[in-house]
Amino acid sequence: MKSKSFPPAKTIQSWFSQLNRLKVFVVGDVMLDNYWYGASDRISPEAPVPIVQITKKESRLGGAANVAVNCKAMGADVFLMSVCGADADAKTLLRLCESFNIHTSGIVQSKKRKTTTKTRIIARHQQTLRLDEEESSYLQTNDEHHFIDVCLRAIQIEAPDILIFEDYNKGLLTPLVIEKIIGHCKTVGVFIAVDPKFDSFFSYVGCDLFKPNLKEIQEALGTRIEINLKHLKQCHEALHQRLKNEVSFVTLSEHGVFVQREKEAFLIPAHPRSIADVSGAGDTVISVMSLIYFISRDISISASIANLAGGLVCEQPGVVSINKKSLLAECLSQH
Repeated sequence: MKSKSFPPAKTIQSWFSQLNRLKVFVVGDVMLDNYWYGASDRISPEAPVPIVQITKKESRLGGAANVAVNCKAMGADVFLMSVCGADADAKTLLRLCESFNIHTSGIVQSKKRKTTTKTRIIARHQQTLRLDEEESSYLQTNDEHHFIDVCLRAIQIEAPDILIFEDYNKGLLTPLVIEKIIGHCKTVGVFIAVDPKFDSFFSYVGCDLFKPNLKEIQEALGTRIEINLKHLKQCHEALHQRLKNEVSFVTLSEHGVFVQREKEAFLIPAHPRSIADVSGAGDTVISVMSLIYFISRDISISASIANLAGGLVCEQPGVVSINKKSLLAECLSQH
């Protein structure tokens, strides 16, 4: 099916206003995206690599923390739930979260873990090197059980409207963590959205919205997928049989997005953009799709708006969050 025409401006404006009343939990792997900028005009005499003289350092929230920032940018009240290290990078991460007014009481600091960081060295407007520090093994049993207790207690007390799982395969979202949180959310009526990764791909049984990208779904299903409605509908059926999910939402990079609920399916093309950086676009897409779909219950329009949001953040370098006013203006221009 072709995507629907956008609804009247008053309807879209009403949806965007209603976002301010939502309470959202983001559960997943948090990380720091560090950017070190400098000048480079000579090669090291020690090895054939450029010497970069650092002139500026900047840290941004990444992973599940970037999803939280995007949800906050859309107007929601946001609680971030994760496990990080008890280290200096964790202090920076918590400080940045608090600067965005993101609730951090659900972030557990563990001496057995290190905070995931990605440090990008940038010279002459291009990345010359990336340094990663991370702990990607599953949580140890004590940390796992403690984190489950923290999450279930917070869900019971705060009664969120939406819970988004943001999986980056860094060890937080164990099968037991996923099972216990989904079970509790189903009991108390919380809408569950998932941005999966390969390791726990089929662990999210009972979720409402499942958002893999094309590479992830091909790896999980063990098949090459042609980008047409027939093949993508078959993917939804395969996912639904395993996960019992209500909505499948597949991001297709430059080919746009696919979304299906029951027999209603849409393949929505990407909008032409001047692409600067695709980093963090998936975080924006899951955030916007989850919130707009929860408000509208319209899979075509919410997928179209999420598609627009992903394109907008790709026009800016680095990991950035969506601008709500810009996205609303983009939506209103679609008439």
